[in-house]
Amino acid sequence: MRAFAVPENWTAAGRPGNLPSETRSFVGRRHELARLDALLKPAGEYVGEYAGEYERLVTLVGPGGVGKTRLALRAARRACDRYRDGVWFVELSPLRAPGLVGFAVVEALRLADRSTSPVTEVLAEWLADKEALIVLDSCEHVLHDCADLVRALLPAAPGVQFLATTREHLGHPSEVRVEVAPLPVREDTGPVPGDLDGSGDAVDLFIKRAGELSAGFALDEASIDTVAAVAAVCRRLDGIPLAIELAAARLSELSLGELDERLGKRLGKELSKELSMELGPRPDKEWGDPLPSPLDLLASEPGEGPLRHRTLRTAIGWSHELCAPLERLLWARLSVFNGGFDLAAAEDVCSGGPLPAGRVAALLDRLVAQSIVRRHRTDVDRFHLLDSVREYGGDWLRALGEERALRLRHLDHYRGLARSGCAEWNTSRQVLWCERTVTERANLRTAMDCALSERDGPAALSMAADIGFLWRHCGYLRDARHCLDQVLTADPEPGPDLVQALWTRGAVALLQGDLDSAGRWAPMCTAAAVELGDPVAVVAAAYITGGHLLLVGRLAEAKVVLRKAERLPVRDDWRGSAQLQVRLALSFAHLLSGDHVRSRKVADEVRAQSVRRGECWAGSFADCFVAQADLDEGDLPAAVRNARTALVGHSLLNSTLGVALTLDVLASAVVATGDGHRAARLLAVGQRIWERLGSPHMDSPDLIAARRDREHLVRREIGEEAYRTAYAEGLAMSYERGIDYAVGGAL
Repeated sequence: MRAFAVPENWTAAGRPGNLPSETRSFVGRRHELARLDALLKPAGEYVGEYAGEYERLVTLVGPGGVGKTRLALRAARRACDRYRDGVWFVELSPLRAPGLVGFAVVEALRLADRSTSPVTEVLAEWLADKEALIVLDSCEHVLHDCADLVRALLPAAPGVQFLATTREHLGHPSEVRVEVAPLPVREDTGPVPGDLDGSGDAVDLFIKRAGELSAGFALDEASIDTVAAVAAVCRRLDGIPLAIELAAARLSELSLGELDERLGKRLGKELSKELSMELGPRPDKEWGDPLPSPLDLLASEPGEGPLRHRTLRTAIGWSHELCAPLERLLWARLSVFNGGFDLAAAEDVCSGGPLPAGRVAALLDRLVAQSIVRRHRTDVDRFHLLDSVREYGGDWLRALGEERALRLRHLDHYRGLARSGCAEWNTSRQVLWCERTVTERANLRTAMDCALSERDGPAALSMAADIGFLWRHCGYLRDARHCLDQVLTADPEPGPDLVQALWTRGAVALLQGDLDSAGRWAPMCTAAAVELGDPVAVVAAAYITGGHLLLVGRLAEAKVVLRKAERLPVRDDWRGSAQLQVRLALSFAHLLSGDHVRSRKVADEVRAQSVRRGECWAGSFADCFVAQADLDEGDLPAAVRNARTALVGHSLLNSTLGVALTLDVLASAVVATGDGHRAARLLAVGQRIWERLGSPHMDSPDLIAARRDREHLVRREIGEEAYRTAYAEGLAMSYERGIDYAVGGAL
């Protein structure tokens, strides 16, 4: 089975990383790439023409739409074999609230961080001995947060280099700025050169994109007149790549001459008036008259580049003018999405008034054909808007007076999605809901921010309870803690949402190893469940109390609490999952106290429920505990088989904690079979994951002691030198390769 999300990717160069694939041809930028090739090298390799100006913060600075992201990605791909610990792309454009840049970096690095330390400290500690390149993309709207993070990490992580793309420089004293200008427009109008990879200009880009975007349209590249006409259009657009792509997309419906003429009229009109920072009047009921847009952030810095700012704003506005009225309306409404959307979400959120849901699909296809909406790089069923285009749509939405209404519709859509996910979590749809949670994480964050900003306590509590539960089970513990802490400090009203929020907050604390915090949340959750009068909720609360006692080493008390939990029919929703986790905690308590018979019996009950319901999260932990019982009973083939089954299930749900626990068990089983070298590699793979979790072995004394005993056993089995060699081989494996190796793949 395929793991839909893994802690890291593995590049073709044999390094970890997460660089997205390139979906369109790259044109030009030979000189910029040469400079970046020289700048982007670990300190030990820094020689050559630019050796005297080596700095660990390089920023690509330029106006919106000039191609900074494409250039950064191309340069990062060329550099990926230079950094031992990989090249990592951090997309900042989806962030809508301050203080989240560190979270975005943690997420991009696939750090399954379960500590409670400030995120900057977590990053500083993990990156301290790493040699990596981190690309911070679209910094301008979170500029101060980016600057603060870089300022903190540069001295703490001497092997880490940053490449930032921004419309305004970060202001760090050692920053090396690389200005990204529009593409040059050739003066001669001879035939188009065949080599577009390095020497291409704005004309090359136009011709390339026209062939890609306008179905059935071909330019006579050898014609001097044709190339001259293209060059004229590119000059009108100041060589700005985004403006050129938007214009090229129109060649399926306009001739080159018509394109040049219409652009000339539009630009001439714009240049004859002052830029207004005020929105015009609301359009009429037919949504037909275009509005000017401020698009404040399109300039590289305040007061810089007004002509190019105006050119791009005008090019986007011209594309907007050419859209049909309902296409404009859909464009505006789509601006509320963050991190992409699918057709169903667009139909639900954006329909209404003159735009019926049944028209959305066809209109969306039209916007894709015009290069206003882009399809996702790897998922053709998902769409997104480029930042500048989304900003224009957002301005239009505000001018229509619809911004708050659309944000509330967006909130309602994702609140419904989260509620459905919690209602069906303990069913065969669990893996699908985990996939959906990972895919929609940016929209869920935006919806949560909206719920909090509306100051609607019950709505915010409901949203946080559901999203927090999903985030807790899909690896986003910091997100869960962040939103839950905000609603739980606001003295929420009693009820089922409060019980769910308290349970989830306590469960997050347990997974983060924050045992003091878990001890505080446990009685609050129990009291809220008792007040609610829901017997299943009371059972669920026993997990927080018993889990806390278990992890602090009070096993006898933990078993009493967990055994006393009433055995009620298991629910399909989050409470059903909590019911199974109560039994899992009891099985684990028996396991840690050496009673593998009772541990197996309880784990088998959970496995049976898991199979019957088609769920995977609890079942995979049960498989792990059964594997440990098999090992204690000497049934080594069964121990290996059940541990491998658990690994597959944990990988499907992005459960890095489950993977780490299971790898320890598998390593013990493998060394018992006589293969100490393989066991050492597995311990190393597991150790890399424990390091990413932030709290090694959940800070449990029993788990830490068990891990230490495993290492001593393997060392005795194969000798210290062989252990070090095999362990190093395991450390060199990526997460995905390590899992493949653990479940049976060759080294």
